[in-house]
Amino acid sequence: MEIFKPLPLGECSGKLTMPSEGIEQRRLAAIMFTDMVGYSALAQRDDRLALELLEEHRQLLRQIFPRFNGTEIKTIGDAFLIEFSSALEAAQCAIEIQRALAHRNHDVPAERRIELKIGIHIGDVVHRGGDVYGDGVNIASRIEPLAGAGGICVSMDVERQIRNALETRLEKLAPTELKNISVAMDLFRIVLPWEHKSEVRQRVVVPARKRFAFIGGLILLVLVGVGWWWVAHQPVKATKSPNIPNAAPAADQKSIAVLPFVDLSQAKDQEYFCDGISEEILDTLAKVEGLRVVARTSSFSFKGKNADVGEIAQKMKVRNVLEGSLRREGNRVRITAQLIDAQNGFHIWSDTFERELQGVFAVQDEITRAIVDALKVKLEIAAPAQRQQNTEAYDLYLQGLYFSNKSDEESLRKSLNLFQRVLDKDPNSARAWAGIAKVWDWLSDAYVKPLDAFPTMKAAALKAIALDANNAEAHVYLADAKRVLDWDMAGANAELRHALQLDPNSASAHLFSSLNDLTEGDPEAGAAHMREAVKADPLSPLIANFSAESYLLRGQYDEAIAEGKRTLELDPNYIYQTPVIADAYREKGMYDEAIALFKKAQEMTGRP
Repeated sequence: MEIFKPLPLGECSGKLTMPSEGIEQRRLAAIMFTDMVGYSALAQRDDRLALELLEEHRQLLRQIFPRFNGTEIKTIGDAFLIEFSSALEAAQCAIEIQRALAHRNHDVPAERRIELKIGIHIGDVVHRGGDVYGDGVNIASRIEPLAGAGGICVSMDVERQIRNALETRLEKLAPTELKNISVAMDLFRIVLPWEHKSEVRQRVVVPARKRFAFIGGLILLVLVGVGWWWVAHQPVKATKSPNIPNAAPAADQKSIAVLPFVDLSQAKDQEYFCDGISEEILDTLAKVEGLRVVARTSSFSFKGKNADVGEIAQKMKVRNVLEGSLRREGNRVRITAQLIDAQNGFHIWSDTFERELQGVFAVQDEITRAIVDALKVKLEIAAPAQRQQNTEAYDLYLQGLYFSNKSDEESLRKSLNLFQRVLDKDPNSARAWAGIAKVWDWLSDAYVKPLDAFPTMKAAALKAIALDANNAEAHVYLADAKRVLDWDMAGANAELRHALQLDPNSASAHLFSSLNDLTEGDPEAGAAHMREAVKADPLSPLIANFSAESYLLRGQYDEAIAEGKRTLELDPNYIYQTPVIADAYREKGMYDEAIALFKKAQEMTGRP
């Protein structure tokens, strides 16, 4: 669509009150232009379908505008002109429009897709006699064509106002000369959360005077490429571009990774809260039958990294990825979550929740059920009958959970203190008791004598199970207590089987089951459980290390070395007791390699 010189924009609709005829009113406003991609061509091919999609698009957008205080000024063919009182509301509205359309277009045939280009500028506009004039209108109309299908382009003036308030990244485009605008402008593209990096490329607008040179350069490149191929005259094996996301073939459609939510709070002090919310959702999903959920260690290994969704899915062998952000101001929490199909990049589901802190429990359930519905798996579990409603205790629990996932003694001791503070406020918190059992298991051997740690761990696990018999984690730690304290292997295995019935995705339950099987002389069962542990938590150095150990115990030294190398790739300094890869080198007679690793381990741990 071509937008032209300043137009008298009559036929006003919406809630905006226009000045009386002949009275001029000037004000600063954010102007949004939208345009349907390919509408004119579609109308020539199939006018009935074009009108049907035009009407559907108008109905969808008109439901969204009021939510962001947008006032519809006019429709111009397949375009909308919308006025907002703030740049932020205009940008938020544009993102919501593109999110709704991305969801609507999922699995829709190409000819029925509705794609928009959106441009936003903030500047002076003049209302007179029902018409709208001014640079605010003109520049917005020139920006819109540069957005590209499904994109949002904004001016520098808009970018300044939203850069610290918007929960998405903005990408600067090349300096651009706009038609009938005398000065080149800095423009920005809003990078939408569901886009792949391969789709987020800088859009360069080539001035007319440079196009012939540009085309000539392209022709030269093509000729050089053809000449090179002719000289080489060798068939080249096709390879996938590294920028194109590739969900591994092994990724089942009913599989998901839950990434740690990003802290967008102004003080940046809610990392523990973001991690806790993410882990709570992950733990609930892990109990859904038929859904494979990657464990926390693997999902959280991408924390703070600007990794592409496709890359994440490929490494964890999952089809779907849940990501989100959280902003907390006092007792008010705003959570945004997106579910992405990593195989094609489509945005399956997204939503934003604003609640008082006590409403967070309901939000977790809403997100879980939305994911289950989107992935078409059966949710056979219900929310616990007595969920933790003491918000202060819940906040302390999330802090304790955060520190319990670290390996240094100071953090583990701190988590014990926090879990105890939870119990001071809510003595019946099964999760806090399970957390205490977990911490004592980690403290044993490394920092505390086993006989000083395991009795406390066992008592905490039993207390957690008495309060909530369905707490799978508590059964795992009770199993370890029965193995170490009571030498009751049958009882330990029964607890682990029960834990896996409650949570088939439990990496720790599979890990302990594998070690028990290997101890009792059943290498095949041990190998099967270890494969499940690796599958559930593929990026955990601890599990990779024990996987190497299991190969070593079965005499498969090459496989043990491969897993040992993978452990060191995940954590170059990972050592648990002794480096397993060094043991494997020794068994293969590779003594120099083994001695070098043993010396490094001795330097790091101080153990002989």
